[in-house]
This record gives sequence, structure tokens and C-alpha cells, in this order.
Amino acid sequence: MAGCSSSVPRTILDAPTDSLTVVDAQQALDRAIGRRVRWGGSIIAVVNLEGSTQIEVLARPLSRDGEPRRDAEGQGRFIAELPGFVDPVEYPEGRLLTVVGPITGMTTRNVGEYPYRYPVLAATSRYLWPEPEPYPYDPSRWNGWYDYRPWYGPWGPWLGPPYGPWWW
Repeated sequence: MAGCSSSVPRTILDAPTDSLTVVDAQQALDRAIGRRVRWGGSIIAVVNLEGSTQIEVLARPLSRDGEPRRDAEGQGRFIAELPGFVDPVEYPEGRLLTVVGPITGMTTRNVGEYPYRYPVLAATSRYLWPEPEPYPYDPSRWNGWYDYRPWYGPWGPWLGPPYGPWWW
């Protein structure tokens, strides 16, 4: 059973999977206020205020376990507000974050010169996803099953010049 365990907190896994999206909240704030949602995406910026921290996130669709999909397009931006101090070094730009909490309002900030409306979510639970593991080999070198045994060369274990690598 240990293979089935997960390090993702139950508060993230068991959170409501409300179909309310960031775009829906931007368009109909009056219906979104107070609704508890699970949103996630890529961290854009971390701003520490006097008593809280605001994390600006580019929303992405979530998988079943709540992990934002790295390969998916962004679905708008939102702000996750957390109580207390969060170190920006521990929450760097580009890392994936999932938050759960009620929508508390809307704020407007400029993205470039464009005034953008951000739904604000009061995060009651959060999970910073680990960075993906690097590939153990260079995928650009892939040229068949023998790629893991470079001493065989392009001929495989039996057709090397003149009769195979063991005759050298």
C-alpha cells in the first residue's frame, strides 16, 4: 500500500472540484464571492504585505489529483492570498502551486499597461509541487534500444565491424 500513498495533503485532494474557472469569476464576481474553489497554476510573482502574502498565479487546468498541467495553456490570472510571510525564494517564478479557499473579491493591477482584473482567493490550504525530475539520458540522442549501451555502436551487439565488439 505504500506505493499508493501520496505526499499531496488531503485538503488539496479532497477539495471541491467546482467547475468555476478564473474567467467565470472575472465575468460574474457576484456569483463567485464566497465559493470555495481549488485552483492552481504557475507562479508569476510573490508580494509580501504587512500581514499577508499575495501570490500571483497563471491558472492552468488541474489533473485529478490537483496538479496543474505544465503543458496546458494559461486560463487567466488570479491572486492567492496567504496569511503571514511566505519567502519568495521558496516560491520561485514558474513553480506549480495549487491552492484551496473561498473567493473573497477582485483587484485590478496592470499587466504591462493593460489593467487586468484578478480574482482574489483566500488560501486555506496550499501545495507547492516539486520540480520535475530531469531525464536520466539525453533524449536528443535516442536512436533505438541500443542507445543505453553505447559500446555496441549503431550495429547492435552482433553486427559490429567485422564480427562484433567482442572480437576486437
